[in-house]
Amino acid sequence: MKLYYPKAHYNENFRTLVFPLLKPFIKGENFTDAERIALYGISENDFIFTEVLEEADLVFLTMAWNYYVNTDRKDIAISFVKQCELLNKKVIAFNAGDFGVNIPIFDNLIVLRPSGYKSKFSKNEYSMPAFIEDPLPQYFNSNEIIQRPYNPKATIGFCGQANSSQINAVKETFKTFLRNFKFHVGISKNDPQLLLSTSYLRASALKSLQKSSLVTSNFIFRKQYRAGVKKQKETHKTTLEFYENINSSDYVVCVRGAGNFSIRFYETLAMGRIPIFVNTDCALPLENEIDWKRHVVWIEKKEIKNIAEKVKDFHSALSSNDFIDLQNANRTLWNERLTLNGFFKTFRIK
Repeated sequence: MKLYYPKAHYNENFRTLVFPLLKPFIKGENFTDAERIALYGISENDFIFTEVLEEADLVFLTMAWNYYVNTDRKDIAISFVKQCELLNKKVIAFNAGDFGVNIPIFDNLIVLRPSGYKSKFSKNEYSMPAFIEDPLPQYFNSNEIIQRPYNPKATIGFCGQANSSQINAVKETFKTFLRNFKFHVGISKNDPQLLLSTSYLRASALKSLQKSSLVTSNFIFRKQYRAGVKKQKETHKTTLEFYENINSSDYVVCVRGAGNFSIRFYETLAMGRIPIFVNTDCALPLENEIDWKRHVVWIEKKEIKNIAEKVKDFHSALSSNDFIDLQNANRTLWNERLTLNGFFKTFRIK
């Protein structure tokens, strides 16, 4: 399959908004394939690119749609999509960030995004993973998961930010209200969000687990996201503590953040652990191909009060071998389907 992207659209000043699959290939002349494999897990031999649009089997929009909107270049993106439509070419675009932006609907335009509300997705809109580096070689000097033996009483992990203060919940909700208001009056281009305090929601789930005798809690609470670390967070001790918490747990609580998705969800799978997934109208990647309820403890938002019972029921239904198999299956799922290379090799357009 030959891939094409319009090189003239690339703006190095907005590299964070480059379509994820293209980042490993839009590099300096001295960038080697060995470096590409080490940094992105992708080789130049994995994908074939053409510089002739008419020869392409699939077309990517170089920059995220947010870029075209925020730099007043939306007409360029729309014109390119229409050009491809005349050539009977499908175009895949990226809607980036926690909130995303509104994208017009075209029959030949496929939109991928990590966030958003499933009930509001268009027929050509799909969820994509939040791509992360493999934590096992980085933090545990291994490519194999450290298997957890089965214990009748499951250990639940969480390391992160949660706040049970109702005053803080009101503040968070009001901030969301203001962002939504700015969208509706044309000041902001970010899509509106559900009026919800996510740190309070997370705290509610953790509190229900902590007070239950059915499970063992293994929680580390932070006052800020990633403990406030912004520079060199990959090597910071709090990041190692974060992954050690996952590693020393059977299940990990995964609740949305500012955007309606959880990076922790993918970090948990990569570690070979089982996410406790709190569904807030989320869209998960490859939903038509992956039976997600086999891989996670699925909790609807309204079921948070019963979260401990739901985890116990899920865990009790597993044998010792089942539990080990699920750990391995989750790691394999992440490695083969939810990494940058794995996702784009297996993603299929209907």
